[in-house]
This record gives sequence, C-alpha cells and structure tokens, in this order.
Amino acid sequence: MNIVPCVKWIRRGVAKSVPDRVKLDKDELKRIIEETEERLEDGENEEEDEEEEEVGELDDVYVKSEKGATADVNMADAVKKAKKRKKKEKMMDEMEEEIVKKYGLEEYDEEEAPNPLKGIGNLTYYADEEDDPYITLKGELDSDEEDFEIKPTDNLILVARAEKDACTLEVHVYNEDLVNLYVHHDIILPSFPLALEWLNYDIADGKAGNFVAVGSMDPTIDIWDIDLVDSLEPVATLGTRESKKKKKKKGTPGHTDAVLDLSWNPNVRHALASASADCVVGLWDLSEGKMVKSITKHEDKVQCVRWHPFEPQSLLSGSFDHTVNVFDCRSPDTSFKSWTFEGEVERVIWDHFSPFSFYASTDSGHLYYLDSRQDKPVFTLSAHNEAVTGISLSSHIPGLLVTASSDRKFKVWDVMDNKPSLVLEKDFKMGQLYCVDGCQEAPFVFAFGGEKDVKVWDVRDSAAVLNHFKSRAPVKFSVSDGTATETNVAMDTGEDSAVAMETLSIDNTDEIDRKEKKKKKKKKKRKQRDPNNL
Repeated sequence: MNIVPCVKWIRRGVAKSVPDRVKLDKDELKRIIEETEERLEDGENEEEDEEEEEVGELDDVYVKSEKGATADVNMADAVKKAKKRKKKEKMMDEMEEEIVKKYGLEEYDEEEAPNPLKGIGNLTYYADEEDDPYITLKGELDSDEEDFEIKPTDNLILVARAEKDACTLEVHVYNEDLVNLYVHHDIILPSFPLALEWLNYDIADGKAGNFVAVGSMDPTIDIWDIDLVDSLEPVATLGTRESKKKKKKKGTPGHTDAVLDLSWNPNVRHALASASADCVVGLWDLSEGKMVKSITKHEDKVQCVRWHPFEPQSLLSGSFDHTVNVFDCRSPDTSFKSWTFEGEVERVIWDHFSPFSFYASTDSGHLYYLDSRQDKPVFTLSAHNEAVTGISLSSHIPGLLVTASSDRKFKVWDVMDNKPSLVLEKDFKMGQLYCVDGCQEAPFVFAFGGEKDVKVWDVRDSAAVLNHFKSRAPVKFSVSDGTATETNVAMDTGEDSAVAMETLSIDNTDEIDRKEKKKKKKKKKRKQRDPNNL
C-alpha cells in the first residue's frame, strides 16, 4: 500500500532558506516517547476490545442456534467466517514457530520489531551528529548541502502518504526552471491523513510563518511547522481525541469524528474552517486555539470546505447529503444559501476568475458550475465515469481546469465562456486518483496523488494542451494571499467585510452592528462639520 490521499502546494518565498533542526534534551524526548506509546497502546486496546466484542456476539448467536433458536442466515455465515479466520490465524502462528526454530531466530524474540512511532527516540537521540560517537564521517554524510537550502525559485509540495507500516507527511522541493523534484524532509504522522492546508500563521504569536494543518481519521487537527526538520510532535493540536479511558466532556468545542477537509482564510489569518464526518462545519480561531462556532446545517458527513479568496466572510461547503452551501460566517445559522445535486459532493472550489461563481463535483462523476446569485447551475458536465475526487483551476490561465477521478483518469478542460470542452484525457497508471492541486507560480503545473504514488506534471508536455492554450493570455494575480496584483477581471476585494471579520468572534453580531453604527455616526459628524466634504 502506498496511497497519497492529499497534496498541497506552498508558494515561493515563504519557507526559510535554511530550515531549522530539532534540538531536544533528554527529558523532553522522554516525554514525547511516553506520550506516543500511551496513545498507541490506547488505540491498540480499543481495537482489541472491538474485536473481542464482535467475536463474543457471534459466539452467543452460535450457541443459541445449537439450542434450537432460529439463527439469522447472515449471522450464521459470519460465525463460520470468524471461525475460519481463527483457524487461519492459528495455522499462521504454527508456521511462524516452525520458521523460528528452523533458522534459529529464538534470540530475536527477546526484542520486539521496532514500531516507527514507538521507536522515535532512536531517530534523534543526538540532536547534533557532532555529538554522536558512532558517526565517524562527521560533516561528510550531507555532501549535498545545497539540496537542503530552499532557493527563492523553489516551490514546496506537501504530500501525505499512507504506507503499510506508517503514515508520513513528505515535504518535496520543486523547481520549475531546473525541472527538479526531490524529498527535502518528512514527518511521521500519528493517524491516516485526509486533508492538508497551508497556514501563513504562527499559532504561538500570530506572526507569518510556514505551517500545515493536517486533518485525519482522528477528530483533531494537528499543526506542524514546515520549517522545522525532524519534528517529533505538532506545534499545536486543535480539539481533543476521545478514547475509552477518557471520555470527551460534554459541551467541549471540537469535532467528534474524522476531519475530512480544511480551509485557511488568507483575509482573516487566524480563521480556519474544517469539515468533519460528524456532519459539522467548524470555525476555528487560531489565536485562541479553539472552535468558536459549529455550523450544523448539513444532514450528513461534510466532505469539503473552501473560504472565498477575496470575501473573508463567505464559506463554501459540500456534503454527503448531496448539498452545497454558501455561508455568511458573520451569521451562518441564518445567512446561507443551498443547492442540491445528483450524488454526494466530493470537492468544491471558488472560481478566482469570476468571484461570484464556484465548481462542485460529485461521486456520480458530474461537475457543476454555479453562480452563487442564481438557483440553477450555469452548466453541468458529465466529466468522469466515477467520482470526481479532484478539481483545480490554473492560477493564471483563464478557462484551464483539470479534474482527477477514481476512474483513474486525469483530464484537462477548457471552460472558457461557460462552454466546457475536453482538451486531454490521460491515464498515468497510478490506480484511482484522489486529489489534485495547482502551483501558484507555474500555471500549467499540477500535482496529483493516487492509489500508488504522487506525480507532478506540466500539462504543456501534451502537444494538444500546448497548442490549445499557447495563445491564451495569462491573468496575473495571486490567489495565495487573497489579493489581486494585476487582473483584467473585476473583483470585489471585500475590504468592508474584512473589517467586520477582523476579530472572528463569529457570534458577535451585536458587536459588528455597534461598529457599523459607530462608523456611520463618525461619517455623519464629519459631514455636519464640513458639508462639502463627502
């Protein structure tokens, strides 16, 4: 198994040119190891309890059926399968014992196989290799120090990878000019990753930084420092993890199920939105490290969320209940609009070339394009034979849209003038595709992950794509920081909304009203003092 469920580009210039390295004292390292082991053992105990409970129920049914009670056919089959599994496990144990005896491996039984998480102490026992007596070629192991340095022309790509024995977050370096791609460093993740979101916000002091929020099968959100190599734990964890030993307190803000998607608000930097399998859209205040509002308008798992690139109060969400909602987060319980589609919603993105519009994809293979001011789609496209698991617009080329699907196909579309046409269809032999994301500075370069690996591809490598888009003039503007630098598309920057959302006290409607009234009052006084000054 080598699954890549999510990828995320980081724009140029935000990473430290020379990342820091972790330096831990023995007490701190011991604490991390103990906490990790406790968490792993807690998870293992929960799994064992569930298995014992399941087998116990099956045995009860089997006993009742022998006494003459009527047994359900499906349950009887389940009993047979359980017994067959037990027999197979017993045979495997016997075979393992024979191999141990045959090859004289008894001494290896004294030491357990190292768990990649439980054994993390071995990775950084010496914070500096100069202190390690077993390293004799000091300073010569990292002969490629140049690769460690992040250049101003480098992009970083965050790649979440789930393999058989561990889940990791890989930080890749991509240089468009040199056509260079390599893994710079990686981080061991404690749970299967489901969502990645880059943050230009340091939760410790509110300053700019290079961080990633990771959503996973746990109900928590881990925030990692990308500029820190050999990290053993996140810099912060949002929410709390429920366990059988420690039940979550009622009323504690946070999710109770897996976090399926994340979106950071570049216009209100301390605002993070989350989508969860508990049917809740969460609004988090990073300055306080807590959920300040839970939106419960969806009736099933919330699969995706996206903040508007220019309007700081507008949030888009999609759910398994077949609906997409647009919320005004100043009063999300009352100010929202909803659309219903055919199939469960997989992905949603705003159209940064047309700020009132957005795309939504479903598990039925359909792609919808909507104007948020209208009730019906502008167009509906049967894009794939199976779920459309990834959609991404080019950062600068109008009309260039790519889609990825569980039908294993990667497609390039021209959606200019709301008339979609297929430019390219390609199977990269990566199995099912799960995600796609476009590079901010390289408008033809996309990264996508799938069942087998990750791939970064410049779509101009296809002659069909190159010929189709080579005469299309790029629109120069930055999506990453939510502000336009140069554009031929009229856009609402949402400055008034940014003022209203500055504190992200989602429930402070009265405070917002007071600020608006105060602003009007000042304006009125200025007008009274100088009627000619409008």
